[in-house]
Amino acid sequence: MINKDKISVVFVCLGNICRSPTAHGVFRELVERSGLAHRIEIDSAGTAAYHVGNSPDHRSAAAALQRGYDLSDLRARQAIVADFGHYDYILAMDVQNLENLQSICPTNYAGYLGLFLELADLEEREVPDPYYGGSSGFDHVLDLVEAASEALLKRITQELS
Repeated sequence: MINKDKISVVFVCLGNICRSPTAHGVFRELVERSGLAHRIEIDSAGTAAYHVGNSPDHRSAAAALQRGYDLSDLRARQAIVADFGHYDYILAMDVQNLENLQSICPTNYAGYLGLFLELADLEEREVPDPYYGGSSGFDHVLDLVEAASEALLKRITQELS
């Protein structure tokens, strides 16, 4: 258990234009609704630098907006070693990105590094990449992210109390 006055979370996928900004936007909205925005810092990143500086994929943004999540202010960035000195929770969307993060993780990292969906009671272990699929993939990502975000917020709320 972390037990701090403020907890920081970063969501990580490959390019930081689909899954991780979706998680960022969904979790941010839940945190704001809970009144804990002053105690929980939220960010997202990608393990690759393909899209640094870009907005989220238009399909991710549109699917999120249909459910009331605004991703328009988010911009892609690459995960870096310094993130381990800043974030309490580093949450990967899939095993490949978790392995990429583990390869740059300092040995003294004391936070939580793991798969995002492992925090929720879901059958799926990974958030699938919707980039090369149809619109139903983006909706499925939102379903998974919403469920895992609820579980994460519950966990963090307990740590902050």
